[in-house]
Amino acid sequence: MDLTRPADLKEHASGTGARRTRYPVYVDYLPPCNSACPAGEDIQGWLAEVSAKNFERAWQILVADNPMPAVLGRVCYHPCENSCNRTHIDSTVSIHAVERFLGDLAREHGWIPAVQRPDSGKRVLVIGAGPSGLSAAFHLRRLGHQVEIREAGPLAGGMMHFGIPAYRLPRDVLAEEIARIEAMGIEITLNHKVQNVLREKDEGQFDAVFVAIGAHLAKKVDIPARDAGQMLDALSFLKEADAGGQPLLGRRVAVYGGGNTAMDAARTARRLGAAEALIIYRRDMANMPAHRFEAEEALAEGIKINWLRTISEIDASNIKVEIMRIENGRPIGTGEFETLQADSLILALGQNSDSEFLRPVPGIEFERDGTVIVGPDMMTGATGIFAGGDMVPSERTVTVAVGHGKKAARHIDGYLRGNPYVPANKNPTIGHERLHMWYQTSAPARQQAHLPAAKAADSFNEIVGGLETDEAVFEAQRCLSCGNCFECDGCLAACPEDAVIKLGPGKRYRFDYEACTGCAVCYEQCPCHAIEMVPEGGAPANPDLAKDRPASKTKTDVRR
Repeated sequence: MDLTRPADLKEHASGTGARRTRYPVYVDYLPPCNSACPAGEDIQGWLAEVSAKNFERAWQILVADNPMPAVLGRVCYHPCENSCNRTHIDSTVSIHAVERFLGDLAREHGWIPAVQRPDSGKRVLVIGAGPSGLSAAFHLRRLGHQVEIREAGPLAGGMMHFGIPAYRLPRDVLAEEIARIEAMGIEITLNHKVQNVLREKDEGQFDAVFVAIGAHLAKKVDIPARDAGQMLDALSFLKEADAGGQPLLGRRVAVYGGGNTAMDAARTARRLGAAEALIIYRRDMANMPAHRFEAEEALAEGIKINWLRTISEIDASNIKVEIMRIENGRPIGTGEFETLQADSLILALGQNSDSEFLRPVPGIEFERDGTVIVGPDMMTGATGIFAGGDMVPSERTVTVAVGHGKKAARHIDGYLRGNPYVPANKNPTIGHERLHMWYQTSAPARQQAHLPAAKAADSFNEIVGGLETDEAVFEAQRCLSCGNCFECDGCLAACPEDAVIKLGPGKRYRFDYEACTGCAVCYEQCPCHAIEMVPEGGAPANPDLAKDRPASKTKTDVRR
């Protein structure tokens, strides 16, 4: 569909005359926040319920897509907000903060998600209790299937537990969200490493398998070293710290890498007592894989970041680094060197997936890095075996993994029922240039409280606070409802022919096409662009919302 503004609607009167040339229809476009969400949340839908103070209803809408809102409200990097049209007015809607508010409210009140369908009699094995496995299990259970999760580790949560420090994700929050999923009738078996998928599938009489083992193997790097000091990988270090261990780090700790895990490792080292923690990374801040706010928070806590440096040699506590420069976005060595001092070195160079146990399974194929190749339906090359999360080629975030779990569950459900799942077509995304913000005034976002950086580095206490109820409601009310009618009555009040008919709360409006002249005043007054002007005789913009499309009317046919 052409989303450019019709040239003949620069002035609303140009749509009128001896013959009506266009007529209005109510449409639903896709809000950019919904479009950008890796978990596929109906963000606009649950924000509208929060705005109306229907908190439990909002939470039910939210968990229909994301079973762990208290977790994702804390750890998601909220790409929804990067796409929010509100940024063109003042600042983005703080979607993640409202999501966290709902998640914490559900924990406080013990809300339970609804199970959608009766038991199917089918059984699904989920391998891995990380975000993708938990999400898949949740959605499969809602779809009526029996689910068992088998997890190699001693705790459920995967990288949420072992890779994200408690100052970002308190362990009681994670535990409560997992417990709610388990209480739906999902069995979680811990300390059970699956070695033979086909055998466990057959012995357990499972009808399908979803593999979501994550990526827990640290990538290696070949660094010439003589009498090297303490060296360890970031994930093992974070796991030990989470378990209450005290790794022998010394006074000065260096972290090699530029991702979010590197930032977490350095900040954790400071919290464990290191007097100095520095990060060594071969690119600059503009080209680092870590999110900018992660680096800024690390710097505020006293972490030093040595940009444009790569390690060339280690000799005891001396780390020889080459100074780099950026050319066409790539780091290039300059041939200049300097020496940094550190008692220990933490390698944060990424992780690989331990997918070797799947190689004997006929049909499963792998990328060179060991990730498993899946089709659009998340199924591997082996019939009935699906995979998702960090072990398949994708962006490695908690939210992406949760989205994979939901997508896989829908396709597994279709596979089990012999009725393949076909995703609905998405409506076009609505941009800010299509909105009619005649009424909007500035209303800056409510800010979450943060612990002062100096105090934050002293403990693993959560560093970001939540919103109060009135703040969450205010924030939800900042939503522009892009592309979808929110019943503001703008069209009703603006129509000079009384051709707009209000149908009641939640039912929106309809047009009386016998009275409509096609003047487009309603279109121009609709702030969220929920009305489109369609040429007479052409196809309606949204057939479901334009079932009463009229025939062309002459001037004598319409009321003046």
